[in-house]
Amino acid sequence: MYQYAGVVVNNDSVQVDKVFTYKIPISLMGSVLLGFRVKVPFGRGNKTLDAFVLELYEQCNNVNNIKEITKICDDMPLLKITDIELIKIMKKKYLCTYLECIKVIIPRGITKGIKKKTSQLLTTRKQLEGKFLKEPYKNIYELIQQNDMKYNKNEFSKIFSKSLSSTNTLIKYGFLATQEVIINRYSEKNYSRYEEKALNDNQQKAVDIIMNPKSKKFLIHGVTGSGKTEIYMKLVSYMLKENKQSIILIPEISLTPQMVERFKGRFGRDIAVFNSRLSDGERFDEWMRVKLGNVKIAIGARSAIFLPFEDLGLIVIDEEHESSYKSDSDPKYDTREIAYMKCKLENCKLVLGSATPSIESYYRASINELELITINERADGAAMPKVEIVDMREELMNNNRSIFSNSLYEGIAESLRKNEQVILFLNRRGFSTFVSCRKCGYVFKCKKCDISLTYHSSSDYLTCHYCGEKEKISKVCPSCGSSYVKYFGVGTEKIEQEINKIFPGARTLRMDFDTTRKKNSYEYIYNTFKNQQADILIGTQMVAKGLDFKNVTLVGVIAADLSLNLPDFRAFERTFQLLTQVSGRAGRGSKEGKVVIQTYSADNSTIQYAANNDYDSFYKDEIMMRRAMDYPPFTSILSITMSSENENLLIKSIQSVGQDLKYKIKDNDKITLLGPCPCGISKIKNFYRWQIIIKGSIEEIIAEKIKNLVYESVKNIYNSIRVSIDINPSNMM
Repeated sequence: MYQYAGVVVNNDSVQVDKVFTYKIPISLMGSVLLGFRVKVPFGRGNKTLDAFVLELYEQCNNVNNIKEITKICDDMPLLKITDIELIKIMKKKYLCTYLECIKVIIPRGITKGIKKKTSQLLTTRKQLEGKFLKEPYKNIYELIQQNDMKYNKNEFSKIFSKSLSSTNTLIKYGFLATQEVIINRYSEKNYSRYEEKALNDNQQKAVDIIMNPKSKKFLIHGVTGSGKTEIYMKLVSYMLKENKQSIILIPEISLTPQMVERFKGRFGRDIAVFNSRLSDGERFDEWMRVKLGNVKIAIGARSAIFLPFEDLGLIVIDEEHESSYKSDSDPKYDTREIAYMKCKLENCKLVLGSATPSIESYYRASINELELITINERADGAAMPKVEIVDMREELMNNNRSIFSNSLYEGIAESLRKNEQVILFLNRRGFSTFVSCRKCGYVFKCKKCDISLTYHSSSDYLTCHYCGEKEKISKVCPSCGSSYVKYFGVGTEKIEQEINKIFPGARTLRMDFDTTRKKNSYEYIYNTFKNQQADILIGTQMVAKGLDFKNVTLVGVIAADLSLNLPDFRAFERTFQLLTQVSGRAGRGSKEGKVVIQTYSADNSTIQYAANNDYDSFYKDEIMMRRAMDYPPFTSILSITMSSENENLLIKSIQSVGQDLKYKIKDNDKITLLGPCPCGISKIKNFYRWQIIIKGSIEEIIAEKIKNLVYESVKNIYNSIRVSIDINPSNMM
C-alpha cells in the first residue's frame, strides 16, 4: 500500500518546480492514485493548493514534519500514466516546468473550477388535477400539450410569448415539470452526409502500407489534390472497427470548418473539436467528452495532441510542414515530436501528410525514421494547374504600375465572365505596408515596438500588429515637417479596394487577421465562398493551404518574393511551401486551373521550383545548404531571448550571460555561440529584445546546464528581465 505521494503543486514559480513528498492519510490510502488532482497545505502558511500526483512511494526516508494530503479533488485521474511519462520527457526536452507541461494536457477550466454546464428542461405534466386548469393557464396548457417537447426556460418563454414570471408560475402550479440536464457548450450542428468515396490505386496503396502492423510512422508526400483527406478518413474507419480512437491535427483554425464538415458528415456528430477559439467552458466540455469515452475522433489544432484518449490508434498531422505546429509559449513543444513520443508511449500509428513536407520530416524519411509514401497525381485525375511567372520589373518597364499584371488582370476578367472563382494571395494584411516621408525617408513606427505601423483605410489610423497600438494618420512628417507623406506597399485591404474599382460587379471576400477576429468568422467566410456567394477570395496565409473549392480556376500570387529575404534560414523553404500550397487551390474540380505568380525575383530558383511543383529539386538544393551551413536537421539551435523595458539593464545582463556561456562552452568544439545581439524585431510592447543563439550538438544535459546558468544570472533581477529559451525555434526574429 502506498503511504506517500510525490506531487507537483499548482504554483507558477520556478522556485517550486519540483516534486514534493506528502503523506497519504489513512482515510485516503488506496484512493490517491497516479494522475489524481489533490489538495495539499503548502508553504509556511500552509496555504491550500491544488497538486497533481506524479509519483507514489511505499516508504519515505525523511518523515519528520511531513505534511498530509487533505483531499482528492475529482472522482477520476486527470492524467494517464503515459501522460506522466510524457510530462517528464517534455520537461527535460523543452526546458520548462512540470506545471507548464501539466497545463497543456488538462483544460484550463479544471483549475478554475469549471464544471459541466446544466440547464432546467421543462416538460408538460400529463396528469393534472382539474382545479389547476383555470385561466389564464388552461389555454397555454392545451397549447403545450399539442407541442409535447422539452424546452429550457428562455426557449419556452420565447416560443409561447410568456414572461419568465409566468413560466415560473406554470412550474409552481404543476403545469410544467423540470428536469436538470447536462448541456454541451459547443456546436450541436448537423452536417450533410459526406459519402465515402472509392479510393484510387494510389490512395488504396497508401492505406494498405499504413495498416501494415509492422510499421508505425509514415510521411505521405502527396501533391495538392491527391486525396490525402480521404486516406485519413479510411484509416479512421479502420480504427473505429478496431474500437480505437483517432486524433486529426490541422494547422489553421481556418481549415477547421472544412475538416469538421467532412468528418462529421462521414462519421456523425460525436467528434470532439478542439482549438484556440473555444471558451474555457467549451474546451472543458470537449476534453471531458474524450475523457469519458463519449467520442472516438478528435479534430483540432496542435493542443489536441494531448487529448486523453484511452486507446489511441492513430495520430494524423495534416499539412505537417506548418510552423504553427511549434508552440511559441512554454512549453515550447513541437507537435510532431510530441506525436513521435506518443506513438511510442501509446503504441499508435502516426501519419504526417503534406504536399510540401518540412525539410526535417523529409530528411527523417530519407534515413528511414519515417516510411515515405509518395503520390504524384491528383485523386480525380485532374491536371495540375498551369503556372505562369510574371516578372513585375517588365510590367513597370511597360508602364504598368497597377497591383495586377496584365496576365492576372485578364485572368480575373475571364474567370468572372465564366462565373468561375478566383483566389488572390498576399502574405500581408492591411491596406498599406508602411507609411513613409518621401523627402527625408522617415518611416512611421510604433512607439512601443520596433516595427512599422500598418495603414487601414477603414479607420484612418496606423496600427501596430504586434501590440495593437493605434496612431492617427499625420499628413505632415514629424521628422522634417514636409507634406510628402506616402503610403508604400500593398495589403489585402488595398487589393480588395482595387478589385472593387476595376471589377465593380465582382463579389469579394477577405480572409485575414482583421476579418477573422469573431468566433465564427472562419466558418462564415468558408461557407460563403464554398456556396459561390462570392467571386473573389482575397487573403493572407489562411487561404494558402488545405481549402478545397471546386469552382476556383485562377489563383493570383500578388508578391511571391516577400518572404525570400527574411533573416531566417527557413526563408526559402517557407516561400516554396507557400507558393506551392496556394497554387494547389486552383483547378481542383473538373475545370482547368491557372496560377499567376507575380514577382520581382523571377529568376530565383525557389520560385522556379515552386512554379514547376518540383519538390525533389528544391529539397536537394536546400538539404545541401543546410548541411554546409550546419543548420537543422544536422544540428540543433537553442535560442535565448531576454527582454526588458530597461534597455541598459537588458544589454548589461545579456552580455554578462554571454560571457558566462562562452567560458562554460569554450572546450566544447561541437557548439557555436552567436551574439548577444538585438533580435530581428528589437522591441515589442515597450520591451527591448536581445538574443543569444547556440548552434551545434546540444544534448539535453547541456541544454539543462545552459538554462540553469541563464536563470541563475538573472535571479536577482527576475522581475525586470524576461527570459525565453527555445529549442529549434520556428521563428528566428
